[in-house]
Amino acid sequence: MTPTDDRQFPAALATALAVRYDHAAENGIDFEPFPAFLTAADTSDWFQAWTGNCELDGDDFRVFGQDGSGGYAAFWLIRPSRPVAEQPIVFLGSEGETGVVARDLGDFLWLLAGGFGPWEAATSYEPDWTPRPHQGLTAIAEQFAPLRRRPATAVIELAAQEFPDFDDVIMELCR
Repeated sequence: MTPTDDRQFPAALATALAVRYDHAAENGIDFEPFPAFLTAADTSDWFQAWTGNCELDGDDFRVFGQDGSGGYAAFWLIRPSRPVAEQPIVFLGSEGETGVVARDLGDFLWLLAGGFGPWEAATSYEPDWTPRPHQGLTAIAEQFAPLRRRPATAVIELAAQEFPDFDDVIMELCR
């Protein structure tokens, strides 16, 4: 797929990632935003290492953050000729976890507002974990995606429904 834009954060993403939130405390989210998208070379290096496939280039991803173990959150550029903000957001974990966590940036803002990060949306490893909605991130979601308001669990469910074969697609690329 040919990338449809450069590696600049959309304004809504930059605003949301600039908010300070407690990702280390009990019941916090495990998400560390990057100040910019990974470079094309760094994205390719990561994707080749993650899949074990040196023939891949990672051009279909715009990585913008990670969890504490090194799993990456990224836009998956699967919708031809659409801007990055209209692409789904995925998580590829350090232990092989995969998941589409939001259908696009608007949904991702409501995921964050609901107290979920990419790791929490893609996994269910912490059964006692409870999301903590964030007022600042809710204000940002209301500003940039007011008509998309929905609970984080609905964001996750809609993403899984739209892209049910994401794990299969990624696993087919692995060596």
